[in-house]
Amino acid sequence: MRVMQFPLKVLTVAGCWPPVSWSLLCKQTVYNAYTIFICLLLLTFALPQIMDIILNVKTPDEFSDSLYTMLPTGIACCKILNLLINRKNIKILTDALIEEPFKPLESDEIEIRQKFDNTIQTYAICYTILIELTCGCMNLSSFFTDFRKGTLAYREWVPYEYSTNIMYYVIYFRQLISLQAASIVNVACDCLICALLLHIYCQIKILECRLKKCLRNQGNLGECVHQHNHIFKFARVVNENFRFIIGIQFTVSMLVVCSSLFLLAKTTLSAAYIPLILYTFCMALQILIYCWYGNEVRLKSIQLSQEIFGMDWINTDKKMKDGLIIIMNRSLIPIEFSCAYILTVNLDSFVKLMKTSYSAYNILQHM
Repeated sequence: MRVMQFPLKVLTVAGCWPPVSWSLLCKQTVYNAYTIFICLLLLTFALPQIMDIILNVKTPDEFSDSLYTMLPTGIACCKILNLLINRKNIKILTDALIEEPFKPLESDEIEIRQKFDNTIQTYAICYTILIELTCGCMNLSSFFTDFRKGTLAYREWVPYEYSTNIMYYVIYFRQLISLQAASIVNVACDCLICALLLHIYCQIKILECRLKKCLRNQGNLGECVHQHNHIFKFARVVNENFRFIIGIQFTVSMLVVCSSLFLLAKTTLSAAYIPLILYTFCMALQILIYCWYGNEVRLKSIQLSQEIFGMDWINTDKKMKDGLIIIMNRSLIPIEFSCAYILTVNLDSFVKLMKTSYSAYNILQHM
């Protein structure tokens, strides 16, 4: 049974996951060239914006104008680097989900897995459509305003004259394509991490199902203890591989929401207002989905001990009770995901981030 089909397809579009069918050397070379092209698009979009902040920005207005597009592009560079470095680890994680002890064996377990796969695909498709529509709306709004005025869509440092038609067209449309590429990379990484979090939740549900059947049929509880141990190991590997990216995402989301609020406060109702609202919403949503699913996994891992206590364990033998006690004691320590060893990924952290963003917005407004 294949898992996370849609998130892996988005990874392929982002240049981070070569198609399985492309095993020939020529096809691999073509895909590697495509990956390099995506990386160049991101770098040539992020670096001039960083140079613009260093060399040209002098006022809070200019700073917020540069910041709100530079940071998502910068984190897209970090994400694609992390995905390329962890390509083998991602394959190990996805392969582990279709092997024992995570592989669903009976019809009820297969039904649970299918339900979560459908949920992952639905949420990933909706999230992808929302982000790409927002980027398309931003580009379209710029095309009908900035393009007519002969100005660039987004601030950046250009070390040469671009007022001639050809150079202006090259830089302008390179910006639009680069923004779309950055959005795809961000979506690919977000969908992958959230899909892995949902599969951890799914494995706890399957474990509950197996425990009930084991108690009912007086089966071998050692396999359930083994699966529970592997769930913790799987969660730890996921956290180790993506802790750095989640930490950067927290920081970037806070700064972007702050700068977007500042821009919204000084922007009059115009064609640029709706794309800015959508952009602010998407940046808040980007960190919310991490916190939401991280919080759900945490609560579910704690809830397992309560579920076991509500099962029919009274009439079981001593060996089975000892196994249940091992699982319950292990469940007292929740599965938590941290970012940069500082914040845990849950809804409390999301609320703190929003408060910090608003505080930073107030400081920026009074400057």
